[in-house]
Amino acid sequence: MKTPTKFVNELTRKQREELYQLMKTGNEQVRRRAHSTLLSARGYSVDEIADIYEVDRDTVSIWLDNWEDQGIVGLQDQAGRGRKPILNEQEQREAIKIVEKDPRSSKHALAKIEAKTGKKISADTLKEVLKKGGKTWKRLRRSPRGKRNETEFRAAQRELAGFRAQAAAGEIDLYYFDGAGFTLDPCVPYAWQTVGETIEIPAATSDRLSVLAFFSLDHRLHPFVFDKVTITSELVIACFDYLCQRLTKPALVVIDQAPVHTSDEFQARLKGWEACGLYVYPIPAYSPELNLIEILWRMIKYHWLPLKAYESYKALMRALYEVLKGVGSKYQIDFAR
Repeated sequence: MKTPTKFVNELTRKQREELYQLMKTGNEQVRRRAHSTLLSARGYSVDEIADIYEVDRDTVSIWLDNWEDQGIVGLQDQAGRGRKPILNEQEQREAIKIVEKDPRSSKHALAKIEAKTGKKISADTLKEVLKKGGKTWKRLRRSPRGKRNETEFRAAQRELAGFRAQAAAGEIDLYYFDGAGFTLDPCVPYAWQTVGETIEIPAATSDRLSVLAFFSLDHRLHPFVFDKVTITSELVIACFDYLCQRLTKPALVVIDQAPVHTSDEFQARLKGWEACGLYVYPIPAYSPELNLIEILWRMIKYHWLPLKAYESYKALMRALYEVLKGVGSKYQIDFAR
């Protein structure tokens, strides 16, 4: 059997995000090309991708060549191909404006578009127009921004920028501390599946792996994994004691306003840690984006944990350990973006 040799070059985080975006906004053919590029980067051979999409292997090879030569542009349809759109460019912009005024109802939008343009289009056509205009159908997000003090948030943002500069200069160590829970309920319950077949994973249980961790921008990670344990101030204090004993220079740890951080027990230890060179910086309430370890949790849950991790609790534990062990080498985050 011939060993597969053709794969796209390793993708950067930015390139992956561009490809995922193209899968959301492009037409069916463009989505195929983008997904095939991602599959190739994951080690799928040209023959395997061709089998998934039921196309000739030469077609897949051309898709990958176009990506290597032209990037995102190479995966998109060339101008002039296909039938002419029902709505012209101006009418498409009008359609998008109509949907923006009532983004929850396509039915009402279709009627208003027909009244505005004199042209009747289908829901599928409207979907293509919206995708082309950078729109995607997804859940509305509940945001804490309305609850936070914007003045405090901006002040903390400026202070943290100064601390990052000090850390980059080697003057201090800057860590972000937080906890996250992992269960058999997958964060991404969607996957590419063969038509007529369904990938099944076991029903979720109440078992939970909890992780506390210190994380630096140069990908130093100090994780603490707890199996079916409630996180208390006592456990958090033990983690800080661990870091305190291993300091080689003054260190600043960014934390949120979780109850385990505001408890009397935790607050009583602050002066002792400061005497050892460990300082704690609590960010304002409702400001999760200031604690950059949140990016790490998101990447682990939505991108790095494989689907097979949800086959059993033991599989989840093994996969999580592997990911945590690979942070900084196999798994990295581009904080510059």
